Amino acid sequence: MNYTYNILFFFLLIISSLDVFSQTNENDVIQLSGIVLSDTSKNPIQLASVIVKNTRRGTNTDYMGFFSIVVRKNESVQVSALGYKKAIITIPDTLTASRYGVFVHMIRDTVMLRETVVFPWPSIEQFKKVFVELKAPPDAFDIAKRNLAVANNKSYFLNYKMDAYSNYNSYIQKQTDKLYYAGQIQPNNLLNPFAWAAFFKALGNGDFSNTNNK
Repeated sequence: MNYTYNILFFFLLIISSLDVFSQTNENDVIQLSGIVLSDTSKNPIQLASVIVKNTRRGTNTDYMGFFSIVVRKNESVQVSALGYKKAIITIPDTLTASRYGVFVHMIRDTVMLRETVVFPWPSIEQFKKVFVELKAPPDAFDIAKRNLAVANNKSYFLNYKMDAYSNYNSYIQKQTDKLYYAGQIQPNNLLNPFAWAAFFKALGNGDFSNTNNK
């Protein structure tokens, strides 16, 4: 009989201790809410990470920088965001209310990256070789001299092929000449002394020479 009472007393002691422990834990639970802001612009920081240290509990801020998470007294909450230094929130153990609100001001963090040198060639030796053998492009004066050279212009015009617009004009001119001399004998340049004079002049100037054989 005494053995049965001892067992019952033991169970009652465990239940009472669990009840006290649960009440104590319930008193330690705090609803932490806050807004994460930039320290300089005072703008809300979106998607900042809010994590209770040494636990798996965490959340993120919304588009207004607001967050809310359940914590316990004496716990530390870490707030981190890309481009800002981490902030730590310590929950006081003297809180009497079940809610706790904070404003978290994040400080800009400057990250110094190492210098990166980009080469268009695999090695410095190849770069030196290409640099020495590099031909400088012509400047504006050289281009103007080449474009204004009489010999170049003459060769260009002689070797220039007629495009569709030039062929059309030539065809229309021939049709116009036929209509102009309709009903009469069209003049023949073989009997025109001025045409013969222009022919001999062009022949003397070498206008009919084959430039491709030079």
